[in-house]
Amino acid sequence: MTHFIPPAVRLGVVMDPISSIKYAKDSTLAMLLAAQARGFELVYMEQSDLSLKDGRAFARVRPLVVKADPTGWFTLGEPKVAALKDVVDVILMRKDPPFDMEYIYSTYMLERAEAEGVLICNRPQGLRDMNEKVYTAWFPQACAPTLITRDMGDMAAFVREHGKAVCKPLHGMGGRSIFVVVADDKNMNVIFETLTNYGQQYAIVQRYIPDIVETGDSRVLLIDGEPVPYALARIPSASDNRGNLAAGAKGVGRPLNDRDRWLAAQVGPTLSARGMIFVGLDVIGGYVTEINVTSPTGIRELDQQFNIDIGDMLMAAIERRLKRA
Repeated sequence: MTHFIPPAVRLGVVMDPISSIKYAKDSTLAMLLAAQARGFELVYMEQSDLSLKDGRAFARVRPLVVKADPTGWFTLGEPKVAALKDVVDVILMRKDPPFDMEYIYSTYMLERAEAEGVLICNRPQGLRDMNEKVYTAWFPQACAPTLITRDMGDMAAFVREHGKAVCKPLHGMGGRSIFVVVADDKNMNVIFETLTNYGQQYAIVQRYIPDIVETGDSRVLLIDGEPVPYALARIPSASDNRGNLAAGAKGVGRPLNDRDRWLAAQVGPTLSARGMIFVGLDVIGGYVTEINVTSPTGIRELDQQFNIDIGDMLMAAIERRLKRA
């Protein structure tokens, strides 16, 4: 009797150069290792490899093999140019910000592949629609008081109302250009001028949440709307306000609490329905401060601390999506 062997899932990844990643920290590598362990065939792309021809999405693709080896974690095969539909079933869009026009053009190209039946994680339209700071406005019940404006006078009034606030640009990542301002800070106007380019661009102001000093800025990961059971609390260093690993914060894992699960229930179903399969919520003091949809991280730290495999959880969710398609 002949048994039917289903074809392997063909998974493509769009990422920054794999040769330059930090082996021990990179969440995309964790995803790729998990996919390969499930028998997926891997295909590698960088942003510059994508193209459109007569309305169809193409790319210069290379077969990829990954290894759990810090001295050599990947091997690439020979490149070829092909229609994405012909070589992949699913694509992980893991290009790091900046979220600039080149990034947006890339989402257009991936959306044309999506139209031909390729599953994109995360969905291109969602990547364009869901600015990681602004999209918190869709869930005000889960957020601390927040103002997004160009008006520097309104920003100053917000700080005076709340006494202390966090101010940041709408396009930053990794803790860049984040300021903590108090009402009597003589640098306040200069900070607002810098962030808004003298009132010419929007910035965000949020009430300062003092919990960040002790309990940190927690990353709660959502896989197809459901939370991973553990969060990564990023504790700022003694010399910094920022709970970002890239800014020197320390990553300490912890089990989710009831408030984390409530927040996930507020946000997760909407994200899942809109095709956002892997998302990171930034949570401080029980409030969502950002909704990270481009290339959330934190997998390696949680896997190591709790002996779990978040990448495999994601691949299982992707397989379920493919079966429903």
